[in-house]
Amino acid sequence: MAARLSEDPRNRVLLLEAGGRDRNPWIHIPVGYYRTMLDPVLSWGYRTEPDEKVAGRSIVWPRGRVLGGSSSINGLVYMRGQKEDYDLWRQMGNPGWSYEDVLPYFRRSEDQERGEDEFHGVGGPLKVSDIHDRRPICEAFIAAAEETGLPLNDDFNGARQEGVGYFQITSRGGFRCSAATAYLKPARRRKNLNVVTGALTRRIVVAEGRAAAVEWESNGVDRSARCRGEVVLSAGAINSPQLLQLSGIGPAEHLRALGIDVVQALEGVGRDLQDHYQVRALYEIKGARSLNTDVHNPIKKAMIGLQYALFRTGPLTISAGQVCVFAKTRPEVATPDIQFHFIPFSADKPGQSLHKFPAVMSSICHLRPESRGEIMIRSTDPREHPAIRANYLDSENDRRTIVDGMKLNRRISRSPAFAKYLKLEREPGEDHQTDDELLQFARERGNTIFHPTSTCRMGPDDRAVVDARLRVRGIEGLRVADCSIMPTVVSGNTNAPATMIGEKCADLILEDARSR
Repeated sequence: MAARLSEDPRNRVLLLEAGGRDRNPWIHIPVGYYRTMLDPVLSWGYRTEPDEKVAGRSIVWPRGRVLGGSSSINGLVYMRGQKEDYDLWRQMGNPGWSYEDVLPYFRRSEDQERGEDEFHGVGGPLKVSDIHDRRPICEAFIAAAEETGLPLNDDFNGARQEGVGYFQITSRGGFRCSAATAYLKPARRRKNLNVVTGALTRRIVVAEGRAAAVEWESNGVDRSARCRGEVVLSAGAINSPQLLQLSGIGPAEHLRALGIDVVQALEGVGRDLQDHYQVRALYEIKGARSLNTDVHNPIKKAMIGLQYALFRTGPLTISAGQVCVFAKTRPEVATPDIQFHFIPFSADKPGQSLHKFPAVMSSICHLRPESRGEIMIRSTDPREHPAIRANYLDSENDRRTIVDGMKLNRRISRSPAFAKYLKLEREPGEDHQTDDELLQFARERGNTIFHPTSTCRMGPDDRAVVDARLRVRGIEGLRVADCSIMPTVVSGNTNAPATMIGEKCADLILEDARSR
């Protein structure tokens, strides 16, 4: 948004980022997400509240705290979701958000390696590429999925989503393409764009019903800037509702209990949280290479580094998913309700050493959860993390779908093309056979797949936070533009839709400015 708005020299744009500049080299090496995602300098490191529905656990939620936000530490997957997701948004009372309406923004943002067609654009800021490091074990998983009846799909962002194939990713030439490198870097020399890092926003100042200023802290010093135009929150599904609540915009009773004067009572701020829940299957393999064995071999590990240094190819370009599956868990489901991310290595969690035995992982993600949670501030201190109640697996349909997805994943692993390499299903394991046993495993070992949305939900109803032009209800000159505005989480990864939302909001601001 800052890049698009500053294209017009008449606009003055101030961009505030709580984190630092994106100078860490691991940000720009694609597989670096494995190191940066839980880095306390680069990620906020939020945690959900303990919940009995996930065996009493508190789950870590990484969120980017660096220029580029979560696009600088994510798994690089480029996925838009289903056409039906956006048509549903329109049907829920949000004109201008149907698939036909948002497709031009996806195309405008994109520089698609394959070239231009009716679904894809070229020449946009965001570099989108195919995965070129295609390992035999990945090919085996694709073939096994086809054996179970899934069609081959070489473009999940095209005419249809269902099927199996390789992901598209936000990288080019062996380097990550984040929002910062795609949009901000080319715009940084503009005199009308001021980027301030290390700026922890404290609140939006509202005067006479209008967003008049922003206050932040930088190196222990309180600062502020008055605004003659508009203030836009693009802080994500956690920090955008947090900042609204700190500014007196949100659930009135909760704000008063913390001693915050209510500027605008909006009960939906922080409510309606949705996130994709994932459960990983771990397969020890034989007769095929796993990246595990390569990195534990000093010679092969050195060759991996050399391959990247010389050619910008090889395992260091791997994203957080190589092979993707979109499938329906039941015949009556109209569109895919489950997604798999298959990767040719394994570990207990990001940031930890890969297992010393050869193995691969396939994560099972429920695309359209019914369960809704909430995010509420605990105090008036912007440094204190808000309470995150994800409410995973609260719905019976959510529980059924995740179990059905685990069973489908198991069928794929036991199909001939993959089964010949399968030595042992380590997780969930042979001791988990019944639906109840699989569900219990999902409760005990499941995790976020890092797609929180909907905490500043868009809609025409009283509980909605923003309208279809992303304006905060009851406050002039204040908008929200990030995944928090999604009425429902999209059926896929959220980085590409976040970019689209920013593109569209920039246009909405410019349109409204011209009409005044």
